[in-house]
Amino acid sequence: TSELPSDTMGPKEVELTLVKEQNGVQFTSSAIVAPAPTQINSSGEEERETWGKKIDFLLSVIGFAVDLANVWRFPYLCYKNGGGAFLVPYLFFMVIAGMPLFYMELALGQYNREGAAGVWKICPIFKGVGFTVILISLYVGFYYNVIISWALFYLFSSFTSELPWVHCNNTWNSPNCSDWADNSSIGDIYKATPAQEYFERGVLHIQDSNGIDDLGRPRWQLTSCLAVVIVLLYFSLWKGVKTSGKVVWITATMPYVVLTVLLLRGVTLPGAIDGIKAYLSVDFLKLCDAKVWIEAATQICFSLGVGFGVLIAFSSYNKFSNNCYRDAIITSSINSLTSFFSGFVVFSFLGYMSHKHNVALDKVARDGAGLVFVIYPEAIATLPGSSVWAVIFFIMLLTLGIDSAMGGMESVITGLIDEFKCLHKHRELFTLFIVVSTFLISLFCVTNGGMYVFTLLDHFAAGTSILFGVLIEAIGIAWFYGVDRFSDDIEEMIGQRPGLYWRLCWKFVSPCFLLFMVVVSFATFNPPNYGTYSFPPWANMVGWCLAISSMSMVPLYAIYKLCILPGKLAYAITPETEHHLVDNGEVRQFTLQHWLVV
Repeated sequence: TSELPSDTMGPKEVELTLVKEQNGVQFTSSAIVAPAPTQINSSGEEERETWGKKIDFLLSVIGFAVDLANVWRFPYLCYKNGGGAFLVPYLFFMVIAGMPLFYMELALGQYNREGAAGVWKICPIFKGVGFTVILISLYVGFYYNVIISWALFYLFSSFTSELPWVHCNNTWNSPNCSDWADNSSIGDIYKATPAQEYFERGVLHIQDSNGIDDLGRPRWQLTSCLAVVIVLLYFSLWKGVKTSGKVVWITATMPYVVLTVLLLRGVTLPGAIDGIKAYLSVDFLKLCDAKVWIEAATQICFSLGVGFGVLIAFSSYNKFSNNCYRDAIITSSINSLTSFFSGFVVFSFLGYMSHKHNVALDKVARDGAGLVFVIYPEAIATLPGSSVWAVIFFIMLLTLGIDSAMGGMESVITGLIDEFKCLHKHRELFTLFIVVSTFLISLFCVTNGGMYVFTLLDHFAAGTSILFGVLIEAIGIAWFYGVDRFSDDIEEMIGQRPGLYWRLCWKFVSPCFLLFMVVVSFATFNPPNYGTYSFPPWANMVGWCLAISSMSMVPLYAIYKLCILPGKLAYAITPETEHHLVDNGEVRQFTLQHWLVV
């Protein structure tokens, strides 16, 4: 096709410039300027923004999925549940549920090019689940940013010749404080190590609170760290994926550099090999215990980041023909390999601690905040050049946390902007509103009793509710929209149809797995506690209200949809693009073939 000269086609804009006014006559100069290029797609809408480079998208997804839990939860689960044997249920659930659901969300976002709520134009009655996952992401942001601010506080505290958690002679220490070295009976529960007291008394000031009903005021040191985190988040997200795609070049790759450096240092320490052996020791008898399988299933559900709406939001900015199948395989595999790799780093240091203090490994092994803010800093403090190692370690925690927090925020922002089009023009202001709101609620977590609020949010915000959300999502796509239709969509994008294995997983295996997980999480529910502190009944009620508030979006929206479409269930379960077929009495969902086809 021969290109016409540019001056013969396209709209023109004339720019008039007032030069001067003489004797009441205005002299003007005019110039023809090219209009700002607005990409318009075939349906006449403004073209959606896309990632600058393909690698920006991959790094964003990896950065979101690889978070603190890969370091502080997976290695401990492995150690506790039969070492290498734990990989059997872990990989099993990865293959039957983790990867298929990951692939499903990437394809769903990329084909429909909308956030978590907007994609449900394929089956309007299920749009409530979009609001469910947006709310969950918002709730998680309330406490997740606090972990990053703790890491920032520790980072600032590490710039000293002697780390502040080495001795018991600080103002925050209690009479119970005892150095490992002179503590002969390590089993003595009344003794606390300097690192433990630094975290609980020096950083959190939990000793100044009697419980969740006695929070006190926000502490200025943690509040300022939290403010820095919020500012970082805002400037990473305000311009959309064009800016966040550049930030992840640092935040997604830095943890791998640091983990490798820490591993090289860790394996040279005495006792490190014993720690790694304990991490990998295989005990297949553990596989007879149902709890091991449940923990593996839970870890898969949470570690891949399915159900937060983030994968849908990220993939909605992809080019339509992007190979999302390959992306799903690559990113979910990298996530699991990172979890496994970080176990070597964690256990080389735990083995060293066990050797140094001459105690059993299970005395020092733990998961959660205690691992990265107590045990690890304690191990680092005993090394030569400890301040340098501490700085490196906390930079890793910061980068691990910040891109996961960015993902959660992006899910909320994209989901709501796509749903309420009037916000499109004001993305920067809306992003500011979201991050400031998050900051204000997070202030409850940086008070003296903030750890209690943190524990409550952590327990209720994204537990059962996220499993429920993904279950409804899988049913909506595989059963109501139809696996065959979904497969047609994928074929239209990448040129190849998903194999029978993926279609069977989407239709039968993954929904059954998720239903089982929802039932188990209700059946095995334990009220939260922090150490010896048990929460009062009203606090548990608040927690349940939080969990139910997100889940209730599904039935509430379905009822709303049925009310505004009186007598037309067919409209509510048919893709919006096919509503003209309903008028002719053609409803695929009312045929037996629709429900049987795979």
